[in-house]
Amino acid sequence: QVQLVESGGGLVQAGDSLRLSCAASGGTVSTYHMAWFRQAPGKEREFVGGISRSGGSLIYADSVKGRFTIARDNAKNTVSMQMNSLKPEDTAVYYCAASSSVLNWRALNQYNYWGRGTQVTVSS
Repeated sequence: QVQLVESGGGLVQAGDSLRLSCAASGGTVSTYHMAWFRQAPGKEREFVGGISRSGGSLIYADSVKGRFTIARDNAKNTVSMQMNSLKPEDTAVYYCAASSSVLNWRALNQYNYWGRGTQVTVSS
């Protein structure tokens, strides 16, 4: 059973940066496609970005493209997401997810494991 734990969230001002980290235990991130999702109050959970098992493919939601960067560190068994130029609309709980086989990155049911999330709040 893989367990994912997110960290790095917090309260920042618009234009600031944050770096989220997802640490895995009970499994190795190098064997999974990894993704980040977010859920704002009253809204559905949405795909933010993902990185393929090999690390060779990256995909991002249009809303974060050019601002967020996902990377994996197989030696540390972690996946990170650098978030720059944060906007108030980025405020949400951010979740890390792992999938053994992804056909549709944006579909929640593609993922086998989920973390509990970390809160990111961006003030204007």
